[in-house]
Amino acid sequence: MSGFLLVVFSLLSMLWLTQSLRFVEMVTNKGLPLRLFVQLTTLLMPQLFCVLSPIALFTAVLFVYNRLLADRELVIMQASGISPLRNAIPAVVMGLLLSFFSIYVQNWGIPKAEGAFRRLEWEVKNNISHLMFREGEFTTLKEGMTVFMTKHEDDGSVSGILLVDETKPKLKVTLSAEKGRIVYQDEHPHIFLVNGSRQELDVESGRFSSLNFSKYSLDLGGFGKGGLKDPSVREKPLKELLSANTNEKLSQADKRKYIVEGNRRITTPWYNLVLALIACTGLLIGNFNRRGQTKIISLSIFAMVAIQGLDLIFTNLAGRSLYFVPFLYLNCFVPLVVCVCLLLFYNPFLWVRLKNRIREIRYA
Repeated sequence: MSGFLLVVFSLLSMLWLTQSLRFVEMVTNKGLPLRLFVQLTTLLMPQLFCVLSPIALFTAVLFVYNRLLADRELVIMQASGISPLRNAIPAVVMGLLLSFFSIYVQNWGIPKAEGAFRRLEWEVKNNISHLMFREGEFTTLKEGMTVFMTKHEDDGSVSGILLVDETKPKLKVTLSAEKGRIVYQDEHPHIFLVNGSRQELDVESGRFSSLNFSKYSLDLGGFGKGGLKDPSVREKPLKELLSANTNEKLSQADKRKYIVEGNRRITTPWYNLVLALIACTGLLIGNFNRRGQTKIISLSIFAMVAIQGLDLIFTNLAGRSLYFVPFLYLNCFVPLVVCVCLLLFYNPFLWVRLKNRIREIRYA
């Protein structure tokens, strides 16, 4: 367990670092608070965990069983009559626990995390009242529009506002107000100013005009265009994904996408058990070699990479044609059955006799 946690934590840390680079610009340019930065990147972890947990468990199981074999502990247990299947029980238990946990994460954790990430990302990019208005600094809201504010008030408003609007090439507008507030209408931000003045300068004619106001509204176009994104496939419940063919609102491509996602939620968690068995099966049924188990370990790694690669291939093919959906299950459960059969029925002496018999026939 400790080995698995060490591996998965290391992999998650590296991927978290690479994913967090997407939000560095929000921190440096928009003044994103550290709390929101950590919250955004943390919401990506459930999806990354489900991807990395089978690989991390495979690595941990392969290391532990190879160490047991190198220290002769596994040899002693086999000599005392303990079967390979019984020696594989710790790996099976860990695989089952992580498989059931991944089922929970895939069907409940990831949909909630995806929804929260989608809403928080939109708020970070569009809620300029809290993220882009920084006290005592000139902030560029968009090209040609700069704002300065003195203080954030406790009620959510801002005081001491100066806004320069040069979005129109021939017109320069300067707004100043005692107080203001950002209000969203149809998910588009508007700034409402109280007790201020509006100064307008026509660049070509040089005409200047000034207007005092008690209340003034300005549409901050360019933010929140299109509104909040629709929920993604990963946010949908399993029942809705598997019954996508009955949803007439979906296109054929979307139906295939929904069905493939639903079936992958069934198969993907079990790769924890499959890869755990692949990691230990070769070491448990193979012959002991004092010079190491390089061939068996290499074969196990090749099998793991092949299974993961075939899963990606069949997923892409199933997205084009649902006839490939059964291959997702075959790629997952055929290696599982093969490993169980090898642990139950494999006899190295029969294999040696078969090799000797083949050699005798060849040279006869």
